[in-house]
Amino acid sequence: METDTITAISTPIGEGAIAIVRLSGREAISITAEIFKGKNLNNVDSHTIHYGKIMEPQTNEIAEEVMVSVMRAPKTFTREDVVEINCHGGMVAVNRVLEIILAQGARLAEPGEFTKRAFLHGRIDLSQAEAVMDLIRAKTDKAMSVALKQMDGRLSGLIQRLRQELLETVAHVEVNIDYPEYDDVEEMTHDMMRVKTKEVRAEIEQLLGVAKQGKILREGLATAIIGRPNVGKSSLMNTLVQENKAIVTEIPGTTRDIIEEYVNVRGVPLRLVDTAGIRETEDIVERIGVERSRKVLKESDLILFVLNYNDEITDEDLKLFEAVSGLEYILIINKTDLDQKLDMDKVKELAGNRPIITTSLIEEEGVDELEKAIAETFFTGDIDTGDMTYVSNIRHIQLLKQAKQALEEAMEGIEFGMPMDIVQIDVTRSWEFLGEIIGDTASDSLIDQLFSQFCLGK
Repeated sequence: METDTITAISTPIGEGAIAIVRLSGREAISITAEIFKGKNLNNVDSHTIHYGKIMEPQTNEIAEEVMVSVMRAPKTFTREDVVEINCHGGMVAVNRVLEIILAQGARLAEPGEFTKRAFLHGRIDLSQAEAVMDLIRAKTDKAMSVALKQMDGRLSGLIQRLRQELLETVAHVEVNIDYPEYDDVEEMTHDMMRVKTKEVRAEIEQLLGVAKQGKILREGLATAIIGRPNVGKSSLMNTLVQENKAIVTEIPGTTRDIIEEYVNVRGVPLRLVDTAGIRETEDIVERIGVERSRKVLKESDLILFVLNYNDEITDEDLKLFEAVSGLEYILIINKTDLDQKLDMDKVKELAGNRPIITTSLIEEEGVDELEKAIAETFFTGDIDTGDMTYVSNIRHIQLLKQAKQALEEAMEGIEFGMPMDIVQIDVTRSWEFLGEIIGDTASDSLIDQLFSQFCLGK
């Protein structure tokens, strides 16, 4: 485990009121004390902040006026001594302080190394460490709520409980096999094993059941806006974003490239893409945009398909219906403030059971209904981030699927009447897959916990 002292700028690059340089390690306080003019930081109490100046060691000139926070181990994020130097927000000032610290012997931290040290020192587990980045990248308050609960250990606690149940089952089998003379230990039967594996599998299935929603909250819903040129795609994007990100004109083919923006729709983060109109064209630049649009369409989680209320259905519209067949889409009938030329019966026949929303974006009508339809398509109503435990990380989802598969293989073994010591191999595999989620995968830990829970020497 690393014992050197690391440092880095912890605030975003750019101008601001305050910028922070963070240090972590056993020499974090002493290194800062050498360049700090004010109180002797080596003698101050933990979790206190002090006004002073950072001095140039070579010239003894004032480099920066600062506030320094001192936090002593182990009650810190990394469980090491931590110092945070609050500087003025310009890049020149904060870089100057960082250079002075590096010259005193600290090492520039690697990406994510503060969080890595928190994990290595047992301050947080692996799922909590991953939640730190989820919190930083959260696009909506709902996504932030999910990340905060994962950081707080909600997922970790659930995984640990499931592992404990599997561990007790495996331990029971081990005792029956290795110590058959103990009459006071109940024999683990196939029925008992079946009940326990079913219970754990059911809880894993419940987690996987909301994994799609959790992934959406974490990564955003890849959403493409498609339709013939000049049906109002760019207007729709501008309405949702509430900014003029896309150029809106009466000239077909104005959007020649992919325009992407994040939008918060009732707590659902949409990674919204305004595509070039998909149509046959001789314009080489527009044709490249059209090809990119087709690629985006295939990669989207949701498609907002826009038709013009003032136009009849065209061959291009029919081709678009073919393109979105089998995909998740919402049909938007725009420009309802104009005279109707669209055959709505035909539209309903083509859309099948897909939601159909009518809008007049120029008059901002139908936007609430559209937002509601988007939220209900993936969350069937309001998003519950209260008691619900969401799995949002792809790595976690894959490991849960592997753990579930291992339990199903154990259940198959039980149905075929296989010996318990063979069945327990699959149960142990499931225990290990769950352990990878929280980073607890040391092979010796299973043996240690087995003997710590059973008093075999009585």
